[in-house]
This record gives sequence, structure tokens and C-alpha cells, in this order.
Amino acid sequence: MGRPSRFDIHLDRQPSMAYHVNKEYKRDEAIILSFDIGTTHTAVSFSHAIPGEHPDVRPVMKWPGQPEASGETKIPTIIAYQDGEAKYFGAEARDLLEDDEYEIARWFKLHLHPDSMKPDRASNGPESLETPPLPQGVSLAQVYSDFIGYVYRITKNFFINNTPNGQQMWNRLGNQMPIVFCTPNGWDLRQHAVLTDASIRAGIVTEGNADDRLWFLTEGEASVHYSLAHTKTNSWLNKGTIFAVMDVGGSTVDSTLYRCQSRSPLVLEEVCASACVQAGGIFVDRAIREILERKLSGSEYCDPETISLIIRQFEQKTKRAFDGSQTANVIQFGSNKDNDKNYDIVKGKLTLSREEVEEAYLEVISSIVDNCNILLANRNVQHLILVGGFGESPYLREKLKCILGERRTEVVTIEEPSYVLSSAFKEILTFLNRKKAAA
Repeated sequence: MGRPSRFDIHLDRQPSMAYHVNKEYKRDEAIILSFDIGTTHTAVSFSHAIPGEHPDVRPVMKWPGQPEASGETKIPTIIAYQDGEAKYFGAEARDLLEDDEYEIARWFKLHLHPDSMKPDRASNGPESLETPPLPQGVSLAQVYSDFIGYVYRITKNFFINNTPNGQQMWNRLGNQMPIVFCTPNGWDLRQHAVLTDASIRAGIVTEGNADDRLWFLTEGEASVHYSLAHTKTNSWLNKGTIFAVMDVGGSTVDSTLYRCQSRSPLVLEEVCASACVQAGGIFVDRAIREILERKLSGSEYCDPETISLIIRQFEQKTKRAFDGSQTANVIQFGSNKDNDKNYDIVKGKLTLSREEVEEAYLEVISSIVDNCNILLANRNVQHLILVGGFGESPYLREKLKCILGERRTEVVTIEEPSYVLSSAFKEILTFLNRKKAAA
């Protein structure tokens, strides 16, 4: 998964939706894009880098099908196909999950995961997910090409409409812009080749310039930059400090262990090769589906459409708020006419007990804890920084704090929205500057 490495970090936090790289940009003027195509959600960030200035990194915040005022920086990684043609993407495609007129491509990132990332059947962790089939007649390369082309078009429009002289800038720099893909630690050249081919098919690069314009960053690299930009390092990071960064996403957990070699300048060294296992938020979603199907069996609410509606509400609200203290967890899914007290449904609201919700977390938390134990074994690790979409789960945070606290490892969480792509941008800009300096 990559050998241990050493690198310098130069980052600074700014109080806005843009993030400031505290290092002068020394290469040619460029627009840089960064794509994080996750199993369940996707985000895009960009930077207009000008020689002699400190670049800002901004997330794309306007997506079709999502309220503009929400400022949502992520979209569902979903495509709705009809007769082999991609018709809708993101939030618009999510609304068609139960529509028989469309075939849905979702969780397609799982098709790329190598066997080394899949759960060990001999362990106590979650079983391998049943990967949803792709739409009939549609290849994985085509799915990625369609999705990459879509997010590129939306990003282009957002940049042009939200940047002074955006159209002129894009016309001048667009054909040379570097494009960064943030990928799991466990991916290698085979997965990179699929993304490269898809990008060529989408028309965002050509066969002649793909090698120069496409960059692949591991989530481990992106996470450490994001983490250090969002924590007060002066309070905990000293020379000799060993700390871990764990990025818990939709389907993978990417972990890396670092030792601080120097505070000024800040120099970090990987203690061991980074790790990647298949465990994340979608395992909770799968488990809650099984729980709901069992709980509602025999009722009029056990049909796939209603179950999916309840799960969507669970994902958007219950899953984000549950910390283990709630004895009753109410999910609004229907109207006042929907009542069946035998199944804990009153006025369109389903109530799940604390024990029922906890059950959905058991396997995935067991797998994450096992990963932590392997990473921290026989090492004096003072801090574990938890990031990623599922890393924001209050329940996961509390469980890890309790378990790791016994070994005196402090779990550090970041109380802000996760713009992991911004971290990837900081990494690529730092890398480009360092490359030129070495030339």
C-alpha cells in the first residue's frame, strides 16, 4: 500500500469556505481540480493558483437537485440509467431509486476494490457487501466516465459563474489544468488505469496528456493535511509525537501512523506503511435495512419503497445524531394517516429503540476497532485523529474514545464539515512546489 515516507507540511486555516495554503505558489498559473468520488457521496474542490501568491482552495457548493441555500458540498454517488443512457445524477438520481423505469448505478466504487481490502471472513468484522450490479449493458468504465463527465461539467459551470472573469480564465487554462483523484490507500495502478480511461472517455483529458494532467493521491495523504489544518497542533504536536490519522468513509477505513520529526518546519515521517480495510458507513446502512425488514415483517410498511424511504431518513438524521444516549429514535417517513402501534408506527413516525440502532453499528465498529488495535499495537501512540464522513458519527466517536482511552490514546475529532478534497488540494500544491524546488 505504499512505503513509509517523509514530507514537509505548510498549511494555514482561514475562517471561510475557502482554505488557504500557507506556502507561496511558484509554478505556472493554473486551475487545479480535485475529485473525491466516494462510495456513497462525491465532492469536488478547485483552486486558481497564481505564481507568487498563497492559493485558496474552494469546494463546489451548487449541485442540481439540492437546495442552493444549503451550501451542501457533497452529492450522492448515484446515476439513473434508462436504456443504457445516463439520465440523472446525484440527488436527482437518488429520488428515482425505487422507480422501475430506471436502472440505478450506486456503490459502484466497490467494483474496483481489490481483494486485499475486503473483510476477512475469519475476523469478527462485517461480511463483504453484496455489490449492487451495474445497469444492463453498462460497463464500469462507462459508469465512471459518465459520472466524471457530469461532475466536471457542474464544476466548470460553478467556477465560471462564481469566479471573476471565470469564463476567460477557464478558456485560457482549462486544457492544461491538473486533475487530482483522491483514492483509497489500498488502490494501485489497476484502479488508477480505470479512472484514467474513464477520464479520457469523458473528454476531460486526452490520451496524449492524461499522464501529465491526472494525479492520484491516497486518502491517507489527504487526511493528514486536512487534520493538521483543522486542529490546534501547538497544543499536542511536538517533536517525537506519534499519532495516527484514520479516515472513515463510506466503504473504507484508511489509516496512517506518523512521527513528528520537527515542529519548525513541520516535518512528519510515516512510521509504517498505510493501511486500508473495507469498513464504513454503508455497512450500517446494510444492517439497518436488515433490522427494518425484520421489524416490519408482516406489516403494510415492509415494501422496498417504504423501507428505502425510512433508510434515507435514517441516513440523513438518525445516523448523524445517534450517540448511544437516545432511548427512542424517531424517524419521520409518512403522514398522520400511517399508524400501526404493533410496529411502533404513530402518525407516520417509526420509533427504533437504542438497542435496535446500536445493533446496526456492532459489526462495523468491531472491524474499525480491530484495525485500530493492529495499527497501534506495541507503539506509544498519543493521539488518533478521526476524519471522514462516517468519522463524524457521534456513536463511533464515543465508542472509540472509550475503547482507546483504556490504552491512553486520545481520539481527536474535528468539529467542522469535512472538506477532504480541500486537503487533497493542499497536498498536491505542496507537492508541485516541492517538485519544482528539487528540479
